Amino acid sequence: MNEGLNEREYQRLAERLRIAIWDKLDPLEERIEDEERIPYDIVMPVLREAGAFGLLVPREYGGAGLSVRQYLPLIAEFAKIQGGIRVLVHVHNSFAHALSEIGNEAQCKTVLPGAATGEKSVAFALTEPEHGTGADLGTTASHTDAGYILNGTKWLISNSDLASHFIVFAKTSPEQVSAFLVARDTPGLSIEPLPETMGCKGGEHGVLTFDHVQVDESALIGAEGEGQQHLGRALEISRVFIAASSLGTSERALELSLAHARSRVTFGRPIAQRQAVQRYLSEMATDVYALRGMLADAAAKWDAGARIPAESAMVKQFGLEAVGRVTDRALLVHGGIGYTRRHPVERLYRDARLNWLEEGTPTIQYMVAARELLSGYRF
Repeated sequence: MNEGLNEREYQRLAERLRIAIWDKLDPLEERIEDEERIPYDIVMPVLREAGAFGLLVPREYGGAGLSVRQYLPLIAEFAKIQGGIRVLVHVHNSFAHALSEIGNEAQCKTVLPGAATGEKSVAFALTEPEHGTGADLGTTASHTDAGYILNGTKWLISNSDLASHFIVFAKTSPEQVSAFLVARDTPGLSIEPLPETMGCKGGEHGVLTFDHVQVDESALIGAEGEGQQHLGRALEISRVFIAASSLGTSERALELSLAHARSRVTFGRPIAQRQAVQRYLSEMATDVYALRGMLADAAAKWDAGARIPAESAMVKQFGLEAVGRVTDRALLVHGGIGYTRRHPVERLYRDARLNWLEEGTPTIQYMVAARELLSGYRF
C-alpha cells in the first residue's frame, strides 16, 4: 500500500505546482504554439524548482513518493495548460514510476535519483513502424556471451529528445518479449525527430534505430520473457494517468464554457439562459463528474496494492470519449470564436485528441477490458 505524503507536505507541493503551472508555464502557450518547440531553458528549471520531476519517484531515491490518488489531481492540472508541457511531465513521471516497479535495485539506483531532479528521464520504447504492439514486435535482442545485441526500429517515442534512458521491448525469441534499460548514449542507437503533431505542440515523438546495439546482461529488466508482464504493469497505471489528463482538459473546457455562457449576450440576454446551451453544459458536467468517480475508484484500488487491468482500460477509454464530448460541446458553446487560434478552447480541442492514442488506441482498451471480464475478472 502506498500512502504518499502527509496532507501538509502534499498541500505545500500542490501549491508550488499550481503557482508554477499558472504563473510561469501557462504564459508560454503562445510561444510554444508558434514555434512548435518547448523552450527547455525556461521550462525545465521551473519544473525542477516546483518538484514536478520526482512526483512518483519513491522517497528512497529522492522523490516525493506520491500515491496515485495524490498524483492524479496534479497531472490533471497540467492538462489544463499547453499540451506539450503536459506530455513532458506525464511521460517523465509515468515511466520513472514504471521503472521503480519493474526495475532491479541497480537499475533504479542508476536512473531514479537523477529522474527525481530532472537530470535524467525515462521514456518508453514500444511502438514500431512495421509492427503492432505487445507480442507483435520486430525489434530483436540476440543473446551473446557479452550480453545482448539489439536491432530494430521504434517510433512515436515521446520525450525522445530529452530521455537519458529508454525501456525497450524486444523479442529474445520468436515467442518471448523481454524488456531492457538502454542508455541514450549507447553506441549504435540513433534518434531522429518525427514531424510536428496536431496538438500538444513542442514535445518530440522520435524514431529510435537500434543498429547492433550492444548491452550487457545488466540491461535486462527482470528475466527473459517477462516483457509482456512488465508491459502490462507499466501501461495499466499509465492508462489511469491518461484518463486524469482527460479529466483536467475536460474541467478546463467546462470552466471556460460556463464563463462564456454567462458573458456572451445575444438578443439581449446571456446565452446561459438558452435551453440548448444549458443542455450542453449539463452534459459536459456529467462527463466530468463520472470520470472523477472512475478515477477515484481506480486510484484507491491501485494504492491498496491491487491490480486493475479492466478498470484501467475502461477509465482510459471513458476518459478519451468524455474529453471528446466535452471539447465538442465547448466548441459549440463558444461558437465561431472558439474555432479561432489563440482561444484556449481551440487548443484544448486539438490537445485532447492525443488521448485517443497514448497507451493504446480504443480498440486495445476494448480488447483488454473484454478479455479480463471474459476470464472471470470482477471489478
